[in-house]
Amino acid sequence: MNVRPLIAVAAYRLAPGRVSRWPEGGYGVPGPYLEAVRRAGARTAILAPGEVADADDLLDPFDGLLLVGGGDVDPTRYGAELGAHDYAVDPERDAFEIALLQAAERAAVPTLCICRGAQVMNVAYGGTLQQHLPDVDGLLQHGVPVDNTTAMHDVEPTQGTRLATTTDTPSVLQCSSHHHQGIGAVGEGLTVSGRSSDGLVEAIERETANGGWMLGVQWHPEETAATDPKQQALFDTLVRLAGDRAARTP
Repeated sequence: MNVRPLIAVAAYRLAPGRVSRWPEGGYGVPGPYLEAVRRAGARTAILAPGEVADADDLLDPFDGLLLVGGGDVDPTRYGAELGAHDYAVDPERDAFEIALLQAAERAAVPTLCICRGAQVMNVAYGGTLQQHLPDVDGLLQHGVPVDNTTAMHDVEPTQGTRLATTTDTPSVLQCSSHHHQGIGAVGEGLTVSGRSSDGLVEAIERETANGGWMLGVQWHPEETAATDPKQQALFDTLVRLAGDRAARTP
């Protein structure tokens, strides 16, 4: 019997007035993330910050986890101060997503972390972030979210990594990117699995003790997945592994 796994997608807070006629704000996830997961054959459910249960209990009904993009991680989490370009910092969201990541590792729940999600993953394991890439000489254009600018650039997977295997890519990936921050010092136990031509870390992954699968990508595969099979493959692999886990779970 085919198992349609259930993927938890971590939502983020929408500030009052962000959505017309929602004066008190709310929580949301952009549609392309859900569409890419559903295209891969999974069901989706949204988890929002503010839940009272602990992360292990929250994640228990799910077969996979997806962390999405959004505002900046609170820089105090990696020993820095709030910068002039930091935006939409939400310490509650940071704590919620880090707890979910750690619970996913304990339970061997397959996890894909996108853009901000990859940054959360790095910080969760003791890494740091570069707070404003446009201030760093020699880097490509990576897009700036608050300016609504997007850049397309190549990412070269490191051969032998999960990123290379997942995308079946011997050379480069064409990636849609809009992030003004990037990974600095890489967190403990994480492996760099992809870089852009300017040397910036674009993908990280983690070897977990219990055989789990955790991959973080700095770009936005959901934006081009409908027409680029290599980007859709990230969601396909998440869902396939989640389905395998669901089939093994009593």
